[in-house]
Amino acid sequence: MDLHNQPEMVSVFNELETSRLHIAKQHTRAYWSMGIGAACLFGGFLFGLVEVGVVLVIIGLITGFIMLALVGSKTSAYKLDFKHKVIGAALRELGENLQINPQSGISERDFMDSRLFSQTPDRYKTEDLVHGKIDKTQIHFAEVHAEYKTETRTKNGKQTHWHDIFKGIIFCADFNKHFSSITVVKPKGFGGAFGKWFSQNVFGNKNIVELENVDFDKMFITESGDQVEARYILTPSLMEKLLELNQYANSTISVSFIWSNVYIAFPLNHNYFEAPIFKSLLNADVLEKDLNMLRLMRHVVEELDLNTRIWTKE
Repeated sequence: MDLHNQPEMVSVFNELETSRLHIAKQHTRAYWSMGIGAACLFGGFLFGLVEVGVVLVIIGLITGFIMLALVGSKTSAYKLDFKHKVIGAALRELGENLQINPQSGISERDFMDSRLFSQTPDRYKTEDLVHGKIDKTQIHFAEVHAEYKTETRTKNGKQTHWHDIFKGIIFCADFNKHFSSITVVKPKGFGGAFGKWFSQNVFGNKNIVELENVDFDKMFITESGDQVEARYILTPSLMEKLLELNQYANSTISVSFIWSNVYIAFPLNHNYFEAPIFKSLLNADVLEKDLNMLRLMRHVVEELDLNTRIWTKE
């Protein structure tokens, strides 16, 4: 998938590059104004002209912020055009009716309904909803940053601390099967291994599913309300595919099979689909991370074999 070599995209990239150059120039001037103001303040302290330095740094900062504000609407329009025209074209390469809605995302209710997270977010941000079909499979995914807060009291008053619940991409696809129960696959790690042993041996938790894939069982802890259905879903082939998908994430993925959907939480740090300001759009590698992520989403559908309609919905 190389959009730069497609004739119909040449004018799109050239038009966006013209906008980017203007925006970059205005941003550079604004930062120079702020930087010169800061240098004047330093010089004022150095030569005993503190009052002059303070005045000049204030002027530099105000000028810089005004310049950024004046170009703000053009910057926003440029970023939206990039998502609709460039990322939209990349999506059409994966599926003809795939669309991006930059100002929408995965709802907080959908986030919690996935049953992948036990902590309810106190702060929730989502953007860049992609939705449509890849072949016969209905999908949607978006970037999500969910956080919870803790508060501590100090001698200076109450302090609020924010902690990540999840940061990355939530992916949802139609699995073409109504599940009678909920099956959840979560990262194991040391805490998960101890929790599994404690749950089984102390509380006698019958929801823990023992699977035959040793590598899968080392990486994940699987719980389900229906042991038979869980093993029917998590075939040897599917477990291998989930282990492969896990290699693409920054940390261990989580998966749930609920109602007729499969949810996958990919922990990722990069902010995708953002138009560059100081890097030319005419460079072929400017889209590398975005295109790799989109290939991963298609890989999800292919690896989970969602388009092989083996099961039918009841």
